[in-house]
Amino acid sequence: MSAPEVSLVTGSAASAEADALVIALRPGEDGPTLAGEASDVVAAFGDSPGDLLELLALAGASGKADEVVKFPTRGTISAPLLVAVGLGKAVENDDAASAEQVRRASGAAARALAGTERVASTLSRLDLAAAVEGSVLGAYSFTEYKSNGAGKEPVRRFTLLSDKASEDDEATLTRASAVADAVLTARNLINTPPNDLFPASFAERASAIGAEAGLEVEVLDENQLAEAGFGGVLGVGSGSSRPPRLVRLRWSGGDSPRASVALVGKGVTFDTGGISIKPAANMDHMTSDMSGAACVVATVALAARLELPVTVTATVPMVENMPSGTSYRPGDVLTMYGGKTVEVLNTDAEGRLILADAIVRAAEDSPDYLIETSTLTGAQLVALGMRTAGVMGSDELRDRVAAHAKDTGEGGWAMPLPEELRADLDSRLADLANITGHRWGGMLAAGVFLREFVAEGLPWAHIDIAGPSFNTGGPWGYTAKGGTGVPVRTLAAVLTDIAENG
Repeated sequence: MSAPEVSLVTGSAASAEADALVIALRPGEDGPTLAGEASDVVAAFGDSPGDLLELLALAGASGKADEVVKFPTRGTISAPLLVAVGLGKAVENDDAASAEQVRRASGAAARALAGTERVASTLSRLDLAAAVEGSVLGAYSFTEYKSNGAGKEPVRRFTLLSDKASEDDEATLTRASAVADAVLTARNLINTPPNDLFPASFAERASAIGAEAGLEVEVLDENQLAEAGFGGVLGVGSGSSRPPRLVRLRWSGGDSPRASVALVGKGVTFDTGGISIKPAANMDHMTSDMSGAACVVATVALAARLELPVTVTATVPMVENMPSGTSYRPGDVLTMYGGKTVEVLNTDAEGRLILADAIVRAAEDSPDYLIETSTLTGAQLVALGMRTAGVMGSDELRDRVAAHAKDTGEGGWAMPLPEELRADLDSRLADLANITGHRWGGMLAAGVFLREFVAEGLPWAHIDIAGPSFNTGGPWGYTAKGGTGVPVRTLAAVLTDIAENG
């Protein structure tokens, strides 16, 4: 799906040319209260805010989070439909939480208004960037494979109202639109079924995205991977009839890049678990096991679109993990890129194997920072749930990434890498094993494994998005069912921070 058109206009909300006008409410002691500037709309409905609020309350509005109430205007204002969306209770002294309320409310309104061509919104008066992101992401639906009608068409045009026309507002609109579009790119890749998105076709799509963004593109096929010694990638991909790929995309950072950042994303286009096969229930969700790769591909293209003065290089291994007569086995020893050996105790702990190869290759570019993201462990869901990513790595960069994850509304929590877990990865045959012999601290043990392949002294962060990357429940806020595009917005915020502060 392509992004809807978004424009910024000044003037009266009451006279905005749209099929629906969105206003914001908060819950109050005696009913809903207005949030943000809507005095012209209030005046159109009576002598005081109470007149409009009484009508909205009668229609069922309370102002609670994600609530959407539609009200016919009958010519009182230009738009034939007034839509009141709830923000929830105000959050004091927390700009990030307030922005997320606007983002979620904008998304909820956009979803509820599917089938509406033009929507005007006053939520942009509360937080312009959040309103842009929420509206665009909330309008998303993936209908490429629907042949019998996809239901109502999503909103195609958003008019965001502003009190003034300024260069800063236009710049905010441009940036927020670019970020939201990058999230849609990632969502589209994640939601493409694995019979169409396999290593070779994923590499082709990533290359096309890179070429369109003006990136340097390199693709290694199975023969080149073998020649270079990418044992982890080749081992995991050995069971599939669709051979692996490794894609490299590079944004130069312009004339004077301030720093260099390596991005690595896990690209398992479908994960059966291999010989250590997964249960059949919900295995279809494993189409999302390339979410980290999708987000990294989208982010490096976004860096180029925003012309960030940071060199960004994405290293993306792409494999399909299948059981067959040629599959790698529990008990095998793989020689990884760079020479370390790993004893495979479980072929369903495959992501860390391909990431290890990619991390070593990415570090050869001598970046200032390395950030990797992956749907790595079920233990992340057990520890943090479906919406909060676990962030591990070197302390300073880990905390920096986790803070941006919180500020963007994507959610992230800094986690430790306990030294005692390293001994649990000792192998009788190889330098280390790919899993421990117990179930305790599985998310942390995977991070400890990856740390073994990070160059000494290189600041790095690992973002485990096993839960947040794919919404298996109903839509909420600006999050649709299926691929979410987490953590594109976090990565964009980190890159921007590095561009501004080094």
